[in-house]
Amino acid sequence: MHVRSTTVMGDPASIEDGVEFLRNKVMQTLQTTEGCLGLSMLADRETGRCIASTAWESAEAMKATEHQLQASRSSFALAVGGDHPEVQAWEIALVHREHPAGDGAGAQVAWARIQPNHIDDLVAAYRENLMPKLSGLPGFCSLSFMVDRRNGKTVSVTCFETAEALSRVRKEARSMRQQFAQAMGAQIVDVAEMELALAHLGVPETV
Repeated sequence: MHVRSTTVMGDPASIEDGVEFLRNKVMQTLQTTEGCLGLSMLADRETGRCIASTAWESAEAMKATEHQLQASRSSFALAVGGDHPEVQAWEIALVHREHPAGDGAGAQVAWARIQPNHIDDLVAAYRENLMPKLSGLPGFCSLSFMVDRRNGKTVSVTCFETAEALSRVRKEARSMRQQFAQAMGAQIVDVAEMELALAHLGVPETV
């Protein structure tokens, strides 16, 4: 399974416009698009950073819609008051849910880098070591771990019931990630706390 993410630095005041655009203009199209597993949007209501993601059954299904959805990506950027969307393709390595995260959940998003030939070891260690620790935190809902094998990039999204639930475990979760990254020879390059503004991904659990 694969994900295409579109990141836009927008206007915090326009985030709801972006949510409504995806809900009313894009979601219906995706529901009838072969191989699509749904849509989500993460938003930082302070900085205006928005990440819209579509999930796909295969890399082929994702690539087949590259040009078809290009206009929608540009329109989404305009809806949230930004431009020049940054598009990234990911492979879904892990998905685990205690229970589904709904609209408004709090998400800790972490981007990291590692040598590309160490990706498989990182995924295995994440599953065995870090995932059980994160899923044991109070208020935990779900997590996903995605990789770009060619460039040695990873991104993890850990969702909690509310922003308040996330704030209570913020330091502990970050410490867990940092210790894990150091042990694996990975470098965390960015961590953000965002709202799961739209939660309609139908990706099955992999664990």
